[in-house]
Amino acid sequence: MRERIIRAVAGTFVLTSIVLAFFVNIHWLWLTAFVGVNLLQSSFTKFCPLEKILDAFGVEGTSCKK
Repeated sequence: MRERIIRAVAGTFVLTSIVLAFFVNIHWLWLTAFVGVNLLQSSFTKFCPLEKILDAFGVEGTSCKK
């Protein structure tokens, strides 16, 4: 469940920044770059700030029951 939320938030941020860059100011693309860099660094370091926030709210790590 948590992984789906992280992907949804990242995708929403990217799409929102693209729309804002098109209609408001091109500098909104920096938000897209930030999201991309954060995703890349989390793949190496296994640290994701949003994951820590979701942990604090008690969101389960997986939706599969074993």
